[in-house]
Amino acid sequence: MAKNKHIPLRTCVSCGKKTAKRELLRIAATPSVGIVVDSSGRVNGRGAYVCRDGDCGSDGLHRGRIEHVLRVKFEDDNWNELTDSIIQFVETSR
Repeated sequence: MAKNKHIPLRTCVSCGKKTAKRELLRIAATPSVGIVVDSSGRVNGRGAYVCRDGDCGSDGLHRGRIEHVLRVKFEDDNWNELTDSIIQFVETSR
């Protein structure tokens, strides 16, 4: 009898959909660097996951929800920079 391999699931903070970890985009809050888009999924720090499609990644992303999950407060410049980098990552990964 074959044993199924475990697939880690994560929840998108924007839409609430549970998906395989490798199919989501991770946003990490690190003490040294700050907020980064973690394409490798291995950066240390608190993480939040967002669907890689355009709906959740750019327009559906709520600032308050991300701040709550990552336990940080965004300046306006940092928030704009983060959303721009998410949009850029989603467009290049298609």
